[in-house]
Amino acid sequence: MKKTYTDKQGQYLAFIYYYNKIHGCSPSEAELQHHFRVSPPSVHQMILTLEARGLIERTPGQARSIQLLIPREEIPDLA
Repeated sequence: MKKTYTDKQGQYLAFIYYYNKIHGCSPSEAELQHHFRVSPPSVHQMILTLEARGLIERTPGQARSIQLLIPREEIPDLA
């Protein structure tokens, strides 16, 4: 199993996975910002990076539309 993302990207993937599992929808960028204590542009850039790497996909114009494109086994635990 080859890791195709950085540790930081892995934590974002883990947060998205667990948030979706608990709440039944993906987190908003504001919720990601709050959890990771970073600026709105930092969260947005991370989302764009994860999407460009083929790890997630979003529906344009639709809130909370982040979908993970990798299996649970490849997502690290949330630290």
